[in-house]
Amino acid sequence: MSIDPARVAVLALHWQVNVVRPEGFFGGMLAEPVARSGVVARAAAFHAGARAGGVPVAFTRFTVPEGEGRLVRNSPFMAAVGAAQESFRPDAPGTRIVPEIGRHWRDPVFDNQRLSGLSGPITGWLVGAGYDTLMLTGVATNLTVEQTARHGTEMGYRVYVIGDCAAAADEAVHEASLANLALTTEGVLTAAEALAMLPKEFRPRERYRW
Repeated sequence: MSIDPARVAVLALHWQVNVVRPEGFFGGMLAEPVARSGVVARAAAFHAGARAGGVPVAFTRFTVPEGEGRLVRNSPFMAAVGAAQESFRPDAPGTRIVPEIGRHWRDPVFDNQRLSGLSGPITGWLVGAGYDTLMLTGVATNLTVEQTARHGTEMGYRVYVIGDCAAAADEAVHEASLANLALTTEGVLTAAEALAMLPKEFRPRERYRW
């Protein structure tokens, strides 16, 4: 099966210091399992392959601007972030995209204050460019990845989760989340399976839509 790469976007969710590095706010929970899984290198390779196939990669960051933006403290997760919001300011070290994920200078970055990466200005970018299919990578599988996947499906997008380009604090939780998403989205794919869906002859980089 192949898909039209002109209608696909990769969403790279929360590949930031606060999530995947030991010094980050969630580092005590996520840094070690993320490092052990090798997910960052796999996701970086997948992002590069998608770009080579003419598919744009857009990054999301969880940030809390002065005044809290759209942050709502309606869960323990959001309450914890709200209490430590200085660590999530847009210019704070913890909100930087980690360099090892290989962000290209043309990859846009969208900030949001919700678990779903689609709860922010990225939705306008997707609509304006005419994308109808999303491929998701990110950390954590059971948090931003699952929330974004369900949100995107409800919005009418065809959503694929790239299972080996996501990770959680616990492998059993990661697998359970993927099992749920296999039923509630277009499907869970490996990076190799997703890249195999792109036509090999499609390489027009001018089709990137920024």
